[in-house]
Amino acid sequence: MPEYLFVYGTLRPACAPSALQPLLAKWRPSGAGSVVGTLYDLGEYPGAVLLPTGESRVFGDVFELADAAAAFLALDEYEGFIAEQPAASLFLRTRCEVTLADDRRLSAWIYVYNQSLATATQIPSGDYLRNCVKQNPSNRRNG
Repeated sequence: MPEYLFVYGTLRPACAPSALQPLLAKWRPSGAGSVVGTLYDLGEYPGAVLLPTGESRVFGDVFELADAAAAFLALDEYEGFIAEQPAASLFLRTRCEVTLADDRRLSAWIYVYNQSLATATQIPSGDYLRNCVKQNPSNRRNG
């Protein structure tokens, strides 16, 4: 059974650092999607918080992972997720329901923010790609 990952921030191809591009190149795009939640600007990166219900959505992309174990090994380190110490983790890797652009739903992994939001600013659009491209025009990709 395939493993899917929902990305909304610096793991989106247009926003990802060059060091992560080889890893992202191995993923198979499954389409744009969204999850019920709130997106926050944390400075250098965003953080999503899932909500059980509501109208607020976080927008991103879904990818099928060719080798989930290898991907999660690299991503857990990048996202500061420590499985043995969840309270100390910057982000937690968890499953969520993603609604794709064509209204299909699927279960995917997501990294959700796990620390204080006291100094964070909400991103009202729920779409970090807009912020990322504005802040880093060199990240913009054509096509």
